[in-house]
Amino acid sequence: MKVFLNKRIPEIGMKIMKENGLDVFIPENANLSDEEWLKYCQDSDLILNVGFHRFNKDFFDQCPNLKAIALFSVGFDHVDIKEATSRNIPIGNTPDVLSTATADTAFLLMQSVARRSSFYFDRVKNGEWGDFDPLFALGQELTGKILGVFGLGRIGFEMAEKCKKAFGMNIIYHNRNHNEEAEKELDAKYVSFDELITQSDVLSIHANFKNEQSELFNAEVFEKMKPNAIFINTARGGFQNEKDLYEALISKKIWGAGLDVTNPEPMSKENPLLELSNVCVLPHIGSATEEARNGMAKLSAENLVAFAKGEKMPACANPEVY
Repeated sequence: MKVFLNKRIPEIGMKIMKENGLDVFIPENANLSDEEWLKYCQDSDLILNVGFHRFNKDFFDQCPNLKAIALFSVGFDHVDIKEATSRNIPIGNTPDVLSTATADTAFLLMQSVARRSSFYFDRVKNGEWGDFDPLFALGQELTGKILGVFGLGRIGFEMAEKCKKAFGMNIIYHNRNHNEEAEKELDAKYVSFDELITQSDVLSIHANFKNEQSELFNAEVFEKMKPNAIFINTARGGFQNEKDLYEALISKKIWGAGLDVTNPEPMSKENPLLELSNVCVLPHIGSATEEARNGMAKLSAENLVAFAKGEKMPACANPEVY
């Protein structure tokens, strides 16, 4: 079977596909036009997609020979799962292998914001170390604070565990369902969404994004949060209204924000959030470790190999196709 891979991935994934007889095609130019990308998809049996191309009804209509898609990501909000399922096209993804790396990033952002590290690093680089000032740009401590997790799945659990062990933080969470493991091991408390936003000192988003949750974290929500609250998002930028977030920060409705995902991506260098000392923004690097990216390459390749052999994908976002 012919596989279209739009960007290079770690060698472990390439090796698995080639050793199992898959014919992998990678274009020399990774910056494809929409027309080029679609043409390659039309000419292939399988796709291993790196990035966030949209897979919707229009796409599937134009690619009638497509048999399966493997995503180089755990998230699949850019795929119309219902449409793929109706056409019996399995969608593979990469859960678990990037949980630690993404939780590490959320933990990093929380500390960076709490101590304004990006702001101070820029001052050092710019020769603005300055004299000692007991009142200048103070941060806040995290010990004993309340961590609120929106979406306590694999990544949210790891973030909560780090916060519990490092800072003795108390864990509250809001999920579709109770997480009994977290309640047992981390003494996590299930709360309503309103309780989550009003009680959290740090609110960290780790949920899968759905269109109906677009800009869920907006002016109305920020208005209800604590004035010392730190907002962290390593999930999807669509969760936040960034204009409202900026207004909440400058009006001191909340204290700070750490973002690994933005709305839209990439963030404009003119975005006023970048001028604030209590904000840290990273360019969507949650999975950017050798361990995580190797794991993603291995699992995405294994998803396609399994399909080619007539087997169930190890990680499938729509297992009902089987």
